Amino acid sequence: MKFFTKNEIIGVLVILLLILVLTGFNLRISLRRSRDAQRRADVNDIVNALDKYQKDFGFFPPSSDDGKIIACKGANFGTIPSDIKDENRRGYFINMLRGCDWGDDSLRDVGDDTYQAYLNRIPRDPKADEGLAYFYISDMNTFQLYAYLEGGKTEEGFRRGIIERNLQCGNRVCNFGKAYGETPLEISLQEYENEVSKGNAQK
Repeated sequence: MKFFTKNEIIGVLVILLLILVLTGFNLRISLRRSRDAQRRADVNDIVNALDKYQKDFGFFPPSSDDGKIIACKGANFGTIPSDIKDENRRGYFINMLRGCDWGDDSLRDVGDDTYQAYLNRIPRDPKADEGLAYFYISDMNTFQLYAYLEGGKTEEGFRRGIIERNLQCGNRVCNFGKAYGETPLEISLQEYENEVSKGNAQK
C-alpha cells in the first residue's frame, strides 16, 4: 500500500479548503440574492395593497416619521366619522390611527373587520432582526416605498439617486423603491408637488 507523502496530504487539504471556501462564498451570494428577491416581492405586495386601499378610501394612508404606514387602530380608536373621503373629516379619522408594525399588523379597513384585508400581514425586511426595515413616505395623495438591497448595484432595481436622498431603511441607506404612478423616487414628495404645480402654472 502506497501512503501519501506529507506534501501530497497538504495539497489535498488545500484543495478541500478551497472547495469549502468557494462553496461558502457561493452560498452567501445565493442567500443574499434570495433576500433581495424577497424584498422586491414584498414591496410589490405592499404597493398593490396600497392601491386597493386608495380605491376604497379615496386617499393613501399617511406615513409616520419613522416610515411606517399609519393605518392601524390606535389607543384612542373610536367611532369613525361618515364620509372620511371628505378632507375636513379625514383628519379626525387619521388621529385615531397609529403606524402599523412591519411583520405584525395587517393592512385592512379598520372600520369593518369582516372586510377582506388588503394585506393579512404587512411584510417586514428579511433581516429586520438585524436592524433593516422598509420605509414609507406619503402625503395621502401619493406615496414612495423604499427598501435596502444587500447586493447594491448588482441587483435589479438599484437606484443611485435614492441613495443620494440618504433615507434610512433601518440601519442602512435605502437604494431601491417603488412609488405610485409617475411619482419619482429620487426627490421628496414636496419637491415633486412643487414641480407639478409649477408645470401647471406655466400651461
